Amino acid sequence: MAESNSRQEPPLHVVVFPWLAFGHIVPFLELAEQLARRGHFVTFVSAPRNIARLRPPVPGRELSPRIRLVALPLPAVDGLPDGAESTADVPPDKVELLKLAFDGLAGPAASFLAEACAAGGEGHGRRPDWIILDFAHSWLPPVAEQHEVPCALFLIFPVPYVAFLGPRAANDAHPRTAAEDFTVPPPWIPSPPPYSSSLAFHLHEARPMARRFRHRQPNASGISDIDRFWETERRCRLLVCRSSREVDGPAICDLLPDLYGKPVLPSGLLAPYAAAAAAHHGAGAGADGDDDEAVMRWLDAQPARSVLYVAFGSEAPLTPELVREVALGLELAGVRFLWALRGAAGGGGAGLLPAGFERRVAGRGVVRVGWAPQVLVLAHAAAGAFMTHAGWSSLVEGLLLGHPLVMLPLVGDQGLTARLMAARGVGLEVPRGAGDGSVARDRPGKFGHRVRVRFLS
Repeated sequence: MAESNSRQEPPLHVVVFPWLAFGHIVPFLELAEQLARRGHFVTFVSAPRNIARLRPPVPGRELSPRIRLVALPLPAVDGLPDGAESTADVPPDKVELLKLAFDGLAGPAASFLAEACAAGGEGHGRRPDWIILDFAHSWLPPVAEQHEVPCALFLIFPVPYVAFLGPRAANDAHPRTAAEDFTVPPPWIPSPPPYSSSLAFHLHEARPMARRFRHRQPNASGISDIDRFWETERRCRLLVCRSSREVDGPAICDLLPDLYGKPVLPSGLLAPYAAAAAAHHGAGAGADGDDDEAVMRWLDAQPARSVLYVAFGSEAPLTPELVREVALGLELAGVRFLWALRGAAGGGGAGLLPAGFERRVAGRGVVRVGWAPQVLVLAHAAAGAFMTHAGWSSLVEGLLLGHPLVMLPLVGDQGLTARLMAARGVGLEVPRGAGDGSVARDRPGKFGHRVRVRFLS
């Protein structure tokens, strides 16, 4: 035993570097915290404003010494707003400029890595053992290879979506060019696994998917998103997926290593367990200022499990039409609700609401323009259900806190994910117009089946 302990490997030093979107940054931070809890040292890299906006590690002090935050300045790009360092800072049509600025980090990242590899010591002074990066880092693996540092690609998307995308080789062998090609499972996914009929997009969701795969036109950054993903994946030794066999199913999880030709590790769902526990115990972690306190006081006055919490994430595009129809649908439903309404494409926040809406729903409905402390809200005794865009982080938080899901998918993987969650009986998908995907305040849905929700443990 003594000999075994004397040969025990020292803690790893892992560099964690997410894409510039808080929908990516937050799960990367959760992964960093899990690594730190296991005794490893983590260097978390992002742009300066993103670093400044990060919440402290939970539970703060005990992890802080093992997580080092490093800010790399984002270069200026013509057309990109001053101070824009994440997708939350730009409208959807400027995200490609953010990718161009992100590619400008290749030089600073190379200098950082060269300095880190030249250092000698322990902890954060140890040369990096791994770099865990995101889909957008196609320029980083070649730099890491020069220093003989292996890269792992951490995909924050559900495993079924990763399988649906498939590697470049599978797509070259089975080209998908028409929208209809994305309304059925791809040929490399055997039938079954369970829920295989749900591994498909509706036609209005499939059209933008087909455009991305068919044209693969470079955006302002000079490379398309799907080519970024494929090139990054090709040069990484390992895939890490935000998944668990219990939630995603063993069949789809076991498919990925053969499909991508490399080891695939599940990270677990990376749910915010510590923050949820603190909220349940009244610690108030996540409340920020008078506006958050006002939201929590309003919830305190509502009956138990009576409030529908409505939030559509940090990046999914909102249109004036969608905001209007959701608002009028909430009014017609007569439910108590709390709506965290951020700025929308073509306008901002409360200006998109129907005239007189807030007056008509006063007393039973509150619209919070901007962000709300989501984990605190979902952990509150008054919260009874969660209306969401079906982004994976939001779904994980809803499942963690035991809420039925009302899902209105808006972009990317969300439609496929919503279908899989509905098939598992943990939520309902809001019906959309056939073909155009329109949302109507009074469109009937097939809501007859029972929803099953249990707490994650």
